[in-house]
Amino acid sequence: MLDKIIQSRRSIKKYKSKKPDWRVILDCIDSMRYAPMAGNSFSLKFVLVDNPQIIEKISEAAEQNFISKAQYVLIICSDEKRTKIAYEERAEKYLRQQAGAAIQNFLLKLTEAGLSTNWVGHFYDDKIKRLLKIPEDIEVEAIFPIGYTNEKPKKRELVNFDNVMYFNQYKNKNMKMPPKMDV
Repeated sequence: MLDKIIQSRRSIKKYKSKKPDWRVILDCIDSMRYAPMAGNSFSLKFVLVDNPQIIEKISEAAEQNFISKAQYVLIICSDEKRTKIAYEERAEKYLRQQAGAAIQNFLLKLTEAGLSTNWVGHFYDDKIKRLLKIPEDIEVEAIFPIGYTNEKPKKRELVNFDNVMYFNQYKNKNMKMPPKMDV
């Protein structure tokens, strides 16, 4: 079941006008709480938008017109303070890793629910923050328009697994059995 969801997830830019049940979306957002977080300190915050005028302005701030056609838009943010205090110079890496892990949970849960989205990383942070009254010290991670797909997803071109898989050290293509140990 999970393999099928992973393999069927696609980035969608065309949405039907039918509005999804917001409670289903909240359930998908909630799946992010189960992602690993550095020091078990949850850093993410969420803004779910269903106001068409605000969605239009988000679309403009991201310079991506397809966002304006979505029924909902989710903005994912990070409140980085506690992570930076705890992990100092490693914090930035941990914050990006945990946001990505949480977002993947969200993407898979949306797919399972029959909903679609597109991970939008290009946007003007300052415009999004002003529009949604997000404090300056909160980092906007990504934008996710949400709806029912209105397009047939293209077949995905996957990288050849043999070109990216190594054993025991970078560029080693052969898995060698460890030497037998006397017990």
